[in-house]
Amino acid sequence: MTNKLLFLTKISLNKKIKTKWFLIANLIFAILIVGLINVDSIIKFFGGDFNETQEILVIDKVSVFDSFDTYYEESSKYLTDYVDTDISLYSDSYEEGLKLVEEEDKILLVISPDSENYIKAKVVSNEGLGNATNALISATLSNIRSELALNKYNITPEMYQDINKMVELEDVVLSEENLEDNLAAAAILPFLVLPLFMLIIFLVQMIGAEVNEEKTTKSMEIIISNVSSKTHFLSKVLSANLFVIIQGVLLIVFSGFGIVLRYIITDGNLMNGLDSEMTGFINGLSLNGVIDTIGIMLPIIIVMILLTFFAYSLLAGILASMTTNLEDFQQLQTPIVIISLIGFYLSMMSSMFTGSLFIKIMSYIPFISCLLSPILYIMGDIGLIDLVISIVLLIGTIYLLIKYGLRIYKVGILNYSQTGLWQKMFKAIKEK
Repeated sequence: MTNKLLFLTKISLNKKIKTKWFLIANLIFAILIVGLINVDSIIKFFGGDFNETQEILVIDKVSVFDSFDTYYEESSKYLTDYVDTDISLYSDSYEEGLKLVEEEDKILLVISPDSENYIKAKVVSNEGLGNATNALISATLSNIRSELALNKYNITPEMYQDINKMVELEDVVLSEENLEDNLAAAAILPFLVLPLFMLIIFLVQMIGAEVNEEKTTKSMEIIISNVSSKTHFLSKVLSANLFVIIQGVLLIVFSGFGIVLRYIITDGNLMNGLDSEMTGFINGLSLNGVIDTIGIMLPIIIVMILLTFFAYSLLAGILASMTTNLEDFQQLQTPIVIISLIGFYLSMMSSMFTGSLFIKIMSYIPFISCLLSPILYIMGDIGLIDLVISIVLLIGTIYLLIKYGLRIYKVGILNYSQTGLWQKMFKAIKEK
């Protein structure tokens, strides 16, 4: 039996891997993944520039240009990878400045005196400033206004700082779990769940297509006459799982190659070219130990993924044996797709159910536990014992699928009529 199982598994796996489609698909995956990881470098290579210098022309009617330049430069240091800005004093007329804005995409800033608020300002641009530039200009003008007010009342900067000195607040958190950091980590994990969800759908469709192909071409009868239905069933499950695992490993390899290439291009600074929010988020994950937590639970996650693949493939094989063509299987696989979609969407919305008993119960349910449990663990909603319970329930489901599913498969694969099929299935389940 072992030799026949390995032989059928090898043939089935070779049919999936040793094809031009597999080579072309993975070539496309590699280009897309590496390209997405290095998209900023690619755009720069073809003439784009994320850090193109932005020119601000200042018409100064209050004689505060030097202060504006100093404050603006000081404030921009707090924004990581902010667009380079060239600030220059503009002495021509406002109308001439408008022409430069329209023709050369510059920014024109007019600073004028104001009797009630010391200064007033007007900024002109073609397509808006953007939030960061707008905030910087506003903060710089506020600093200049404060400086003018201090000078009017003969208040020194030292006196002003002493008056506005902040009271230090000691933040003592009794719980060891930092909810805010956990929620931040959970926000990015669903994007890592997406490839897993796609592999599950791919696995289900692949088994259904192969079983129905053999039934349609009548080759199923020849195979079953030489091997047992159990051997045939397990060979389909093993080959499909091996293929999905190989595909998953290849995706990880492509991602690793993209990161290495980015490391080389950016001279070791992987964050170069990313905006300040993304850089801060990734640094926050590292500093708060979230990545370390994921690393600790990685073996459990891998076990859950492998068991989930196996469970889905068993269910897909059983359902495929009950159909006579691929169209029927497409309809019959709808419940599988719905189950996996529930797990995916719950993982996406997990932060909305923080502390809920409902979401904790859902994390125990087989077929969706691997999509949901890791995120809830990071958020602190479940513990290690809950993960173990999910694995145990998943193993129990696999046992039931093997025990009763083989009976259904044995009857279904040689059945070419839908008449009375369900009665035959239930009868097969009751048989020992």
